[in-house]
Amino acid sequence: MPDVTFRDFAMAAMPNPALAAQHLQTLLGLDAPAAEAATAHFKSKMTDPAFMMKAMSLRTAVTSGSDAEITALLRDCFGLTATDAPLATLRSRYPAPA
Repeated sequence: MPDVTFRDFAMAAMPNPALAAQHLQTLLGLDAPAAEAATAHFKSKMTDPAFMMKAMSLRTAVTSGSDAEITALLRDCFGLTATDAPLATLRSRYPAPA
């Protein structure tokens, strides 16, 4: 599969939550049940325009933000409480800025 992005996840969340969950497994290193729960959390918040702006900020955060900022977005956008492993997975794909 080509490199998966958060845009791919967001585009799949509404019409194909199973595919979106698979994308989160790749992006965040989640197991299937955690990815499904995170997708459901995201999908439940999608109708809130403020949430969508926050979700769109994740791309910027992973490429230029701090670990604290990313962790907060992982909690808010995906309902994750354990964020160390997903953060490490993200950092392996998107190293912290120097």
